[in-house]
Amino acid sequence: MNRSAAKHRLLLGGVLLVTALVCFVILDTTTKWVTQSVPPLMALWVLFGIQAAVSIAFVSWRRGFASMRTVHLKWHVVRGMLLLAVQGLAFFSLRYLPVGEFTAMAMTTPLFVTLLASRILGEHVSLYRLLLVGGGLAGTLVIVRPGSGAFGWAVLLPMGLVVFNTAYQLLTSRMARTEDAVSTQAYTCSTALLCLTVVLPWIWAPVPDLQAGLGLLVMGLAASAGNLLFILAFERAPAATLTPYMYLQIGLGILGGWLVFSHVPDAQSVMGMGLIAACGVAGAVLTLHEKHRLAAT
Repeated sequence: MNRSAAKHRLLLGGVLLVTALVCFVILDTTTKWVTQSVPPLMALWVLFGIQAAVSIAFVSWRRGFASMRTVHLKWHVVRGMLLLAVQGLAFFSLRYLPVGEFTAMAMTTPLFVTLLASRILGEHVSLYRLLLVGGGLAGTLVIVRPGSGAFGWAVLLPMGLVVFNTAYQLLTSRMARTEDAVSTQAYTCSTALLCLTVVLPWIWAPVPDLQAGLGLLVMGLAASAGNLLFILAFERAPAATLTPYMYLQIGLGILGGWLVFSHVPDAQSVMGMGLIAACGVAGAVLTLHEKHRLAAT
């Protein structure tokens, strides 16, 4: 591949990623609005139903059903249950927390993935990375302000999300070595959908109005588009190059919360968000530097 083509792929990867982040913020903002009138578990069922349908349709159109073959079905099921836990905690978190603050706390996941990668994936974690994890945790504490009652017990929800999301990301990293990314997404969403379908008679409620119905549709389409664009972005550009851009989601989350709910984070929350973003970007830049150094040796 010549230099011009390589630059084009990197640029395309960046554009796809930023578009995916916009979709994720639309998902979170719409979720916060919809779950005020629709039971969260029912909204989750609709979300995963649309995602499963879109993922399977995309696989059959672009890659053929042969790409759905797998010898690790049990790990697809585990991944689906982890995603269900992550998305469920996100839905309940967004009922009680502003979009920007929730997004910032959720974005500490990559830092904890880095910390645990040394034990689970056998990757080396330097002192600098440990300091960055500590910085991300400090940023979370600045937002939460334990003892202040700023957000009450609801702060436990995104913290639980980070735990499950860390496990989800680590399992995804391991499965990515042998499994097709889009097919994995189809299995994952289908697993979560089946789990929710079992309890559907107990969680179903009439959709209150047309606006809520349209909100559910927007959630599903935003999640589907975001996940597919996210996968396509990382197929075109290396993770170390794209990861710094992911922290734009914090700023986009603040924007979404302001436009829809007129919420503006206070100075301390903004400081904590900035610290989390700075540590995340620094970690990505450190990874890029390490890869360049290894390539030069």
